[in-house]
Amino acid sequence: MWPVLFHLGPLTIYSYGTMMAIGFLVAGYLSGREMTRKGMNGELASTMVVWAAVGGLVGSRIWALAGDWEGVVRDPMGSVFSGSGFVWYGGLLGGTAAVTWVIWRHGLSWLRVVDAIAPALALGHAIGRIGCQLAGDGDWGTVSDLPWAMAYPNAIVEWNYPPGVRVHPTPVYEMLAYGLVFAVLWWRRKRPAPDGSLFWQYLVLAGAGRFGIEFVRINPAVWLGLSQAQFVSLALVAIGVWRLAVQHTATMAKGRAVARSANR
Repeated sequence: MWPVLFHLGPLTIYSYGTMMAIGFLVAGYLSGREMTRKGMNGELASTMVVWAAVGGLVGSRIWALAGDWEGVVRDPMGSVFSGSGFVWYGGLLGGTAAVTWVIWRHGLSWLRVVDAIAPALALGHAIGRIGCQLAGDGDWGTVSDLPWAMAYPNAIVEWNYPPGVRVHPTPVYEMLAYGLVFAVLWWRRKRPAPDGSLFWQYLVLAGAGRFGIEFVRINPAVWLGLSQAQFVSLALVAIGVWRLAVQHTATMAKGRAVARSANR
C-alpha cells in the first residue's frame, strides 16, 4: 500500500489522484492520435478529456450518493463533501454525457468519435485501477487464501480485517482485464468496420470483465445473487451485442444487394 506518494510542503500528493491524472492524460493522447488518424481534429481530444474528467467525477459522485441514500439523509453535507466513494459506472455515464456535449457542439459524428476514444478509455481505466490498488480505496475482494491474495493494512479507507486475513486484489484483476480490452481494441482499430463498432465491442468486453470480477468483490448482492454493478454490466453487454448485431445485419443486407446488382 502506498496511499501517499510524497508531501510537498503543505501539499499531499496521493497515489490515487496521481494515477487518475495519468490515466486521463494517456487517454487524451491516444484519443487525439486516433481522431487525427480518422480525419478529425485531434486537438479536440484535450477538451474532451477536461469535460470527461468533470462529468466523470460528478457522475461518479452522484452514483455513489444514490447508493448510500441513508447516509446522505443522515449527514447530507458530510456525504457530499467526504471526498470518497467514487463509482466507475457513474463516472462512465457522466463522462459520456459531457463528451457527447462536446461532440454535438463541434458538429462531429458521435459514433466516429467514440470509436477513436474506446481503446483509450479502456487503458485509462486500467491505469486508474493501479491507483485503487496503491491507495487501498476499499474496492478489494472477498477473503481468499490464493497465493496472490493480499492484505491492505495501510489502506486509505479503514481495513477491518484481523491480522493474517488476505483478500482478492480485485483492482489488480480489473487492471489486467481492462489492459487486455485495450490490447484487443487497439489491435482491431484499423480493421474496416462501420462507425461505432469499436465502442460497442468495448461495452461488451469491459462489461463482461467487470461482471466476472464482481463475483469476488465485496459489493453486496441486490437481486438474484448479483450486485448492482453486475446488472449494469449486463445492460452494457446487451447494448453492445445488440448494436453489433444490427450492424452485422445491415452489412450482410448491403452485401446481398451488391451481389444481386452485380448479377443482373
